[in-house]
Amino acid sequence: MPPIIPNRFLVRMCHPCPYVRGVPNDSDDAEHLVDLPDSAALQNLADLDELANFADVRLGWNEFGLAVQVQVKGKAQPPVGDADRPKTSDGLTLWVDTRDARASHRATRFCHQFHFLPAAGGADKDEPAFAQTKINRALQDAPLCNPGDVPFRGLQVKGGYRLEAFLPTAVLSGFDPEQHPRLGVYYAVRDQELGDQFLSVNGDFPFADDPSLWAVLELVK
Repeated sequence: MPPIIPNRFLVRMCHPCPYVRGVPNDSDDAEHLVDLPDSAALQNLADLDELANFADVRLGWNEFGLAVQVQVKGKAQPPVGDADRPKTSDGLTLWVDTRDARASHRATRFCHQFHFLPAAGGADKDEPAFAQTKINRALQDAPLCNPGDVPFRGLQVKGGYRLEAFLPTAVLSGFDPEQHPRLGVYYAVRDQELGDQFLSVNGDFPFADDPSLWAVLELVK
């Protein structure tokens, strides 16, 4: 019988986020917009709750913003989604608090919610899509960005997909690596075929609304 409280709830993680030069590489002939090292992978300790990961989620940073990379493996079916319903679509939802104010149970203007979807846009809902949405119950909303300001690519690969994006400082309210090198962070990878993968606690906890449940992301150089 599984424990009432997930084992990972008892562990508060501080994830190192490496400094990465040369991203984003948005030249037309570049193989990848973002290609992050193994040290950028977020370790979610899924084995503590006897779970297996299907997604490799990585974050890196430089003076210009945050780089995001996701690789999903083990799929037999193509991803599905709807850009108008990003929270229920296949893909990554990433929460970032540029002030790491995890003492509060409600989001501030420094808390952001981003969606990276491999197949949700276009007339046939089969093109990659990016969106930012408001956080429920926030004390104050972060400014919503123009999706066109975020370099983003979604690539279909054998057995899954790969997502690459770069969140520039202009879309990260309060991003200041010198004064605030510790950020709040959380992610959920949703897949209608493979299930859900979380950075820590599962959907029984209100992590989408409550920054106190998020982990720490430390920008290291």
